[in-house]
Amino acid sequence: MFKRIRKILMDTGGASFPLTIAIVLTLIIFLCGISEYFRLQVIASGVREAVEDAIISTVNDNYAGVYHGVREGYSGGYMPDDAEDWEETLNTGDIYAYLDDAIGTQSQGGRRVKYIGDEEMEFAIDRLDVTIRNAPLAPSDPKNAQRFEADAVVRLEVPVRFGGKLLPSMVITLKVQAGYIEVF
Repeated sequence: MFKRIRKILMDTGGASFPLTIAIVLTLIIFLCGISEYFRLQVIASGVREAVEDAIISTVNDNYAGVYHGVREGYSGGYMPDDAEDWEETLNTGDIYAYLDDAIGTQSQGGRRVKYIGDEEMEFAIDRLDVTIRNAPLAPSDPKNAQRFEADAVVRLEVPVRFGGKLLPSMVITLKVQAGYIEVF
């Protein structure tokens, strides 16, 4: 098989011209597919990093309450409610506002969308779910106790384009976690 292809390619009579064009077009289509795959990976990575930054910002916003509890011999974001009780003090932050500033999204129909130019959608983010797990108050085993953590789950939708056509969108769920670890 390879000898026959080699013979066709080495032929000086012009018979290899259609085969050469077919090989070049196949390579171009293959490279276009690879470049679209990398475009999707870059967008997903950028959105994941932006959500991660927003969650870290939320954890940092809770620093004062968590640190206060650790400094006073307790753990977690708690403040005295009255003489006998403690109340959780958590700040969930505004993740969507952070994402609007960081990656340039805007609100549209209950989700955040980023556009290329005026009309073409680059990606959309929705279904944000943030869960904050507070560290326990005065744990009996501090080394194995739950630490202060924030988890975020977000749905990312990116339109897939190939050959000038719009294909079904890539829809993935991104999960991000950040936590507070006391150093001293």
